[in-house]
Amino acid sequence: MGVGPHGKLNMDVARPPEVAQRKKRNRIVAGAAIALLVIVTTVGLARLRPAAPTVEAGGLWIEPVKRGTMLRNVRGVGVLVPDEIRWITALTDGTVERVVVLPGTPVEADTVLLELTNPQTQQAAVNADLDLRTAKDNYEVLKADLDRDLLAQRAAAATVASEAAQAQMNADADTQMAKQGFIPEIQLRKSKLLAETAAKRQKMEEERLANSERTLAVKLGVQQSEVQRRETIATLRRQEATGLKIRAGFSGVLQEVPVQVGQRVAPGANLARVVDPTRLKAQLQVAETQIRDVVIGQKAEIDTRSGVSRGRVVRIDPAARNGTVTVDVALDEALPRGARPDMGVDGTIELERLDNVLYVGRPAFAQEATKMSLFRLSPDRAGATLTPVELGRSSVNTVEVVRGLNVGDCVVLTDMSQYAEYDRLNLSGTPPCGTP
Repeated sequence: MGVGPHGKLNMDVARPPEVAQRKKRNRIVAGAAIALLVIVTTVGLARLRPAAPTVEAGGLWIEPVKRGTMLRNVRGVGVLVPDEIRWITALTDGTVERVVVLPGTPVEADTVLLELTNPQTQQAAVNADLDLRTAKDNYEVLKADLDRDLLAQRAAAATVASEAAQAQMNADADTQMAKQGFIPEIQLRKSKLLAETAAKRQKMEEERLANSERTLAVKLGVQQSEVQRRETIATLRRQEATGLKIRAGFSGVLQEVPVQVGQRVAPGANLARVVDPTRLKAQLQVAETQIRDVVIGQKAEIDTRSGVSRGRVVRIDPAARNGTVTVDVALDEALPRGARPDMGVDGTIELERLDNVLYVGRPAFAQEATKMSLFRLSPDRAGATLTPVELGRSSVNTVEVVRGLNVGDCVVLTDMSQYAEYDRLNLSGTPPCGTP
């Protein structure tokens, strides 16, 4: 209760509790509605897509989706290498005295490329020849001595044989005379004993002669082996001395001489490399991620930048190095004019031919058997829409389309990662797109 402005007493009127609760509920509902409105507005603003940007169509790589035969191939870079390479090595140590022929010069088998010097090697060759001559002389002396002894042995054997024949003749005569009673029995027995003794002596002499002949052959064989040993050593020493003049060994082109005048070289050191420039093959470096489908016998094309030659895969390196695998391609056609060893080339290996498949040019950063999104041109070609696409088998320049595109669709193959936040593009100009 209180006093009013005119001095009258006022009394407070008590409000019903339902009114207070209703007002409180209204305030809560109003606050919730405002909060909901804020949330809806925020979500709506967040879902607003940015305006589609405009892209110059002339700067895009656009190709149509096609159906037909697709050639799968892989590409590699490499060099031409000789199919036949011969390194000429030093037979003995020596000092390079003179380089006779410079790299790039055509050579024949007997062309002298370098000259080495080594006095010890030359002296060893002379000594080996003298030792060989001594061994041959010793052989001739031994043979003469043994022949003389053998002749004496044969003469003695002939004498004993003659005596045995004479004793046998005497025994036969005494046998006839004893039958007629002209000589006593004791004389006949004596004659027969002398004949038997002479026959035994003849047999012994014949055995001794045969033994002498065998001994002669053995002694001559031993000396002959010594002669052959000395001859082998002499041949080796002569080859070493002759090898001081380094020859090409076959017809070709001298490609490299990795030594200099005055340099000391050891036996087995590489002195020169000779190649046959008419027989070249390509060694390609293929990425190890693409080598799985490459097999021996597949067709290949080698581009020397002055022409293209066809060939076939003949070898695949079993090991990968620095992310690549070496593949050798033998050439079935003559190389373009000017091709030479170590020349850089590009190679394309044909993996397989796919018939009646849907394919398109290979987009930037596209991988085999993956899913990605590409911008597909609208029918009026005024814009492009981001479209999910599933890719299949791929080649160097083309890739199989599994799903997501149809024949005739024009697809942007350029790297469009800068427009990743847009699902639609506006195109200015007339987009180039070939015939499907």
